[in-house]
Amino acid sequence: MASDLNRAEESAKELAAENRESRLRSILKAITYRIIGTVATAGVALFVTGETSVALAIGAVEPFAKIIIYYVHERAWQLLPRGYIRRFIHRN
Repeated sequence: MASDLNRAEESAKELAAENRESRLRSILKAITYRIIGTVATAGVALFVTGETSVALAIGAVEPFAKIIIYYVHERAWQLLPRGYIRRFIHRN
């Protein structure tokens, strides 16, 4: 019985490991997502302004602005203790 349980646990671990995404794949996905997002932002800027130079300038600044915004967002969340939101929602 214990042997069957151990085999089932090992099988589940192997399956999870097979389905897990590698760090390299995650990094490549993040980079391509950021490129697509920046190109889309520059495209919208071009459509709205009609100015290639303005669109390229916005496209150049946008990734850095979003990194800063993301960092500030993360740090703001760090000000809330873990479990605070859940306790806040369920207190009523």
